[in-house]
Amino acid sequence: MKNNTLNFLLKRFKKYIPLLLISIILIAASCYFTLYIPILVGKSIDLMIGKGNVNYKEMFSLLNQIVIYTLIVLILNYLYPFINNLIAYKFARDLRNEAFDKIMKLPVKYIDSTSHGSIVNNVITNVTEINDGLILGFTQFFSGITTIILTIFFMIKINWVISIIIIVLSPISLFVAKYISKKTYSLFKKQSEKRSLQTSYIDDTITNMELVLQFGQEENSMINFDNINNDLSNVSVKAIFASSLTNPSTRFVNNLIYAIVALIGALFIVNDWLGLGLTAGLLSTLLNYANQYTKPFNDVTSVITELSNAYACATKINEMLLETEIPSENNKIDKIEFNNSISFKNLQFGYNEENLILKDVNFTANKGQMIAIVGPTGCGKTTLINLLMKFYDRNGGLISIDESDINDLSRYSLRKEIGMVLQDTWLKEGTIRENLILGNKNASDDEIIEALKETHSYDFVTRLPNGLDYKLSEGAKDLSEGERQLLSIARVMIARPNIVILDEATSSIDSRTEIKIQKAFDNLMKGKTSFVVAHRLKTIINADKIIVLNDGVIIESGTHEELLKQNGFYNTLYNSQFQK
Repeated sequence: MKNNTLNFLLKRFKKYIPLLLISIILIAASCYFTLYIPILVGKSIDLMIGKGNVNYKEMFSLLNQIVIYTLIVLILNYLYPFINNLIAYKFARDLRNEAFDKIMKLPVKYIDSTSHGSIVNNVITNVTEINDGLILGFTQFFSGITTIILTIFFMIKINWVISIIIIVLSPISLFVAKYISKKTYSLFKKQSEKRSLQTSYIDDTITNMELVLQFGQEENSMINFDNINNDLSNVSVKAIFASSLTNPSTRFVNNLIYAIVALIGALFIVNDWLGLGLTAGLLSTLLNYANQYTKPFNDVTSVITELSNAYACATKINEMLLETEIPSENNKIDKIEFNNSISFKNLQFGYNEENLILKDVNFTANKGQMIAIVGPTGCGKTTLINLLMKFYDRNGGLISIDESDINDLSRYSLRKEIGMVLQDTWLKEGTIRENLILGNKNASDDEIIEALKETHSYDFVTRLPNGLDYKLSEGAKDLSEGERQLLSIARVMIARPNIVILDEATSSIDSRTEIKIQKAFDNLMKGKTSFVVAHRLKTIINADKIIVLNDGVIIESGTHEELLKQNGFYNTLYNSQFQK
């Protein structure tokens, strides 16, 4: 997985190579001038030969050069971090776009089986961690490496013996950092997993807050959250503690190297060893370089810690991006005309092959017919609808529209023909008008008003401030559940699909309103094929055909009257709802 993650990052980084090259050039120039300044300082020191014997003219010339180079370094140190930040934030933007685009292409099966909080964590938190790691990496990693290389070059020119001592001793800090980074990677990966779990739990609790309050689960929810939060805290403390050891450990090694260089340099000056002519000014420059040379190791090692965290987060995102997408539909039929019938032949489906939910379903819905699907919970009613919508792929059998396998139709063309009203309503944050025209962007105000009147929602919409332009909150919590359901029904009416699916569509509406809605549905479904999934059997009395599902197979089918006469499962189910 590590190689996969590295390839994943490099592939997406190619487009930023030109900007990166500019940044590297600026970093190299900044490092060069930064390291050249100590040479000028050393020369200035050597111009102070003794009391009353100072070459002020040459010294002021050197000081002017120091000021000029310092200003150049300041400008360069502004430019290259700006470019690095630009690269990092654009990279994060593109990665978020790619992750969100991937979510749009993932099968419904993945969305249903994966924690929503984990998915959100991938798009938001993990990308942020990668972004932070990249910014630190660009700014310090390249700067550190360049400083190390140039420092070696300048040191060898001054005194090759002391330079070798510095070069030989300095890698000790790298070995220390490498040992610590191995520990931090696994801890940061575990931290990312715990954070994802926490995000998922918060999302699930907020989404189902009414359920939590209804069953008095506030205390249990807090206990569970405390446990998750404590786990995250413990892992985070261990990860931060392990990563915090890197800097002080390497600094200790670097300070030790600095002391050794100072001692040996002093001995070189006093004894004039090897006749290298080391002066106080040159020793000052070497000591400055010893510090400059070892400091980048601190920067690089701290970057390694941040990159460990970013790498762990990248692994999580890569795992999601590697998930199998919905197959391409380039060769699918992108426009259909529904004229005759929808057929289900020997249909089989299960979330795993050992446990089939639908075992052998056979029936035909002719155009204009209302097909009701009833049965006990878990018998496969909603699953049947999900297969028709191509939310899931069937395991066997056939679903066809006018003799054409729906697998030969594009999802867009198929779903454009279908309007759904579900038990769980969904209204996005935005105006009522924006929500109503989701399926028909060109709908006129007259069409919208007509649909609102047909669903008996016109009165409450006009009473709202700004009417159709009233802005709903997230989840439309400022409306009652029944009002949200009415708007969902109106939305389907405005879309004017040829096929209508109602999945417990009136379960949240009071009995009086339900009668009015049923009449509106009758008008909507004239000339259209409709599938109605219902527990409240009085809503499907007028259905052209009622399909009774149980244990994944059709056990009865017919009209309401025909099924009652059979005195079978449907008769028992119907009478159980209306017994006195």
